[in-house]
Amino acid sequence: MLEGMFVTVTGFSHYWDKKPFSIGQQFLCVKDPQNPYDSEAIAVFAFGGYKVGYLANGVKTKANGTFSAARIYDRVGSYFFIEVCFSTDTKIICQVVVPCITDPGALEAFLPSESEDDEEIDF
Repeated sequence: MLEGMFVTVTGFSHYWDKKPFSIGQQFLCVKDPQNPYDSEAIAVFAFGGYKVGYLANGVKTKANGTFSAARIYDRVGSYFFIEVCFSTDTKIICQVVVPCITDPGALEAFLPSESEDDEEIDF
């Protein structure tokens, strides 16, 4: 079981930087097999459906002691939740708290919002 395992969120500087990440905040992870750079990519989304990064999948991007996206890819559902535990300047360390979402209603808060104006987002 992966519940309680740790992963690293990276690439957040390409989205909203560290603004949406605070200790205890939960995020939705979604497998992204169509990703042109990594067939085992797992995207990370905040409430409202805003992409905030990806789970690290390489030795240089993941924090020591955390699992890579490839290592957990076949052990989690297509959708799962992580919770922020720690952060550094370049990495957000999270714990897998729900390894497989079976209730589609649990995803509603993470669906894209009606607003198209990204400047109005208040993380």
